[in-house]
Amino acid sequence: MARVVKVFRTLRNNWKKSTFAVCVLSYGGYWLNGKHNDSLLRREACLLAREFGRQQIAPHERLRKATVILNPAACGGKANNLFEKNAAPILHLAGVEVTIVKTDYEGQAKKLMELAEQTDMLIVAGGDGTLQEVVTGLLRRPDQDTICHTPIGFIPLGTRNSLSPSLHLLSDNKVKDITSATLSILKGETVPLDVLQIKGETEQPVFALMGLRWGAFRDVAAKISKYWYLGPLKTNAAHWLSTLHEWPQVREVSVSYLDPNLRPPDLPPQKTQRPSLLYRIFLRLKHRWSPPVVEPPKVEEPEEWKEEQLSTLELFVQTHNKNPVQRRINDSMMIYAEPDNLTVGEYITVGNKKDEDPTVFTKESTKLEASACRLQLPEGTAGFYNIDNEEYEAMPVEISLLPRKLRFFISAERREQLLAQMQ
Repeated sequence: MARVVKVFRTLRNNWKKSTFAVCVLSYGGYWLNGKHNDSLLRREACLLAREFGRQQIAPHERLRKATVILNPAACGGKANNLFEKNAAPILHLAGVEVTIVKTDYEGQAKKLMELAEQTDMLIVAGGDGTLQEVVTGLLRRPDQDTICHTPIGFIPLGTRNSLSPSLHLLSDNKVKDITSATLSILKGETVPLDVLQIKGETEQPVFALMGLRWGAFRDVAAKISKYWYLGPLKTNAAHWLSTLHEWPQVREVSVSYLDPNLRPPDLPPQKTQRPSLLYRIFLRLKHRWSPPVVEPPKVEEPEEWKEEQLSTLELFVQTHNKNPVQRRINDSMMIYAEPDNLTVGEYITVGNKKDEDPTVFTKESTKLEASACRLQLPEGTAGFYNIDNEEYEAMPVEISLLPRKLRFFISAERREQLLAQMQ
């Protein structure tokens, strides 16, 4: 008992050192526990991947080939280490023949995709910027109609991974997100995604999976990180300070758009069988003796473009890829324009919500559904677009919808969750 009293007296007399030691030990224990849990997640994922690798294949079959486009600079330069520790072992254990291509500079993924060879699956390991470059390079190819049938997997390694919530169950653990995304690729379940083709007046088209954002909220979101020293108040401060610089921050834009098209039924692809030799000979003789009558080409009616003059705080053109499993009547994109009459307080409140989720809109926002649109900005307009969270100079553009253009791997759990949300 005397010894216990002595220990407590020592701790009381040296309370500063004791408090510091407790903090260090607590943090150390928390850090070690996190590392241990990460190791358990990797082990569990590797055991599941090994089951795929043990599946027998026929003698004439070959291993599945996967091309990985890896951006080592993603996630503050940690992407290469994250991929090698959490994703690469799973792919190798599953018996996938992996070819890893690392990018060295911004924009290189576009050039790599324009020269890439055919593969069984394409895996993008990075963030929004890497994914957007890969999709753009893929759809700029002359043979894009053929290569677009290659399924694409997305491993979220970037600071921003906007598409990941549509494909995977997300958590607060980076290791769990990476391993679950890699396992969903092995399971092979895919979902079609729409693509936006965005073409300026002079440049080559850029392609987006989520959408185009332009306006005051976008501009403030790009500056929030500068106020890091304000902690949880940085978002409010950034929006409030922007109102001191300019208010109201209204944008004028002319939007021309086409009505949405009806979505054709989703039919499974059917392989047409070649007719027999005798039937083909009969058709040739028939066409030779009585040639078919060639009908004159139908005159297509000109497309009817509708025009809207909008005064807005922010314009957002987005796809329906936020819930890719939802059954829709039309193939369309959505155009949202926030009202221009918000007060400063409402502006800050809405800005806070948009910082967490840019696809949240007010009830008073203008909503248009279209299959294509043109944005015409007033002459001398400066600023930037956000196209899948990548900055591009604001200019007049034409945006076209490519419905169900690409197929992405999706986890079965996330698909079931999205279907349950619709009920």
